[in-house]
Amino acid sequence: MTPWNLLDIHTALRASWAADTCTPSDVTGIAWQPGNPAWGHCDITALIVNDIFGGDLVVGEVHCTGEPQGFHWWNRLPSGVELDLTREQFQDGQTVTAARAVERPPGPLPRRWEEYLLLRERVSQHLGRLPGPAV
Repeated sequence: MTPWNLLDIHTALRASWAADTCTPSDVTGIAWQPGNPAWGHCDITALIVNDIFGGDLVVGEVHCTGEPQGFHWWNRLPSGVELDLTREQFQDGQTVTAARAVERPPGPLPRRWEEYLLLRERVSQHLGRLPGPAV
């Protein structure tokens, strides 16, 4: 197996994000678009990064002009470094607050399982077989 670096992983994720892997509610309207491919992908991207590196999942609250807009997910690697490969989606002054580490749910995800599997398959096409939980 060829070793990966973080740029390889980020490039594979960016090339794999699409409307059919975005959070379904973010596909309509002006939210997800090819010019902002990270939008609506934070949760399943964080899971794939967790598959590769382990560590913690981190979730925070998203606000725009003081109004709640939902949640944002990223990773805390075993080294303690926080890694957010979808932060670029916030282009309209959103802020993320109240970050907390959460446990990864065991087994299939209660929601977004199909999108996770599809994104994971696309990333695997770029990188080769991924380690981790997809079952």
